Amino acid sequence: MRGYTFQGETGTNVARARGVELPISPKKTYEVLNAIRGLDVAAARKVLEAAAEHRRPIRFRRYNQETAHKRGTGPGRYADKVARKILAVLANAEENAEYDGLDADRLFVKVAASARGRIRKASMPRAHGRATAWNEQTTNVEIVLAERKEAA
Repeated sequence: MRGYTFQGETGTNVARARGVELPISPKKTYEVLNAIRGLDVAAARKVLEAAAEHRRPIRFRRYNQETAHKRGTGPGRYADKVARKILAVLANAEENAEYDGLDADRLFVKVAASARGRIRKASMPRAHGRATAWNEQTTNVEIVLAERKEAA
């Protein structure tokens, strides 16, 4: 993910932010971004904060095999680590929107996209001086905020 995947309307009514090679699960990130896509910024922030504090789970629609059901949600998880990282990217996008002079009350999440990042090689120390190799996944996140058009 070299640049932004969102190429249209790079004018005055959008603000963008990226998180590059965040140490979070790509599958959980996909589900969390689906939960906030299309929401107003304040509502998206509430969803992410509630998930980070284990007050409201994120519904998993695609990667939900062997995922426990949560009351009122269905199969889901709290995904607190992912929610905190995406909350930081969302805050960055809000700051970019404020810098560009956009109206903060009319902003909504237009694009919330993720892609798998580079895999980091690591090793875990084991008993008797041995080690086990394991891969740490990273994720690239892109959030684009736009102003809602006035209802005529």
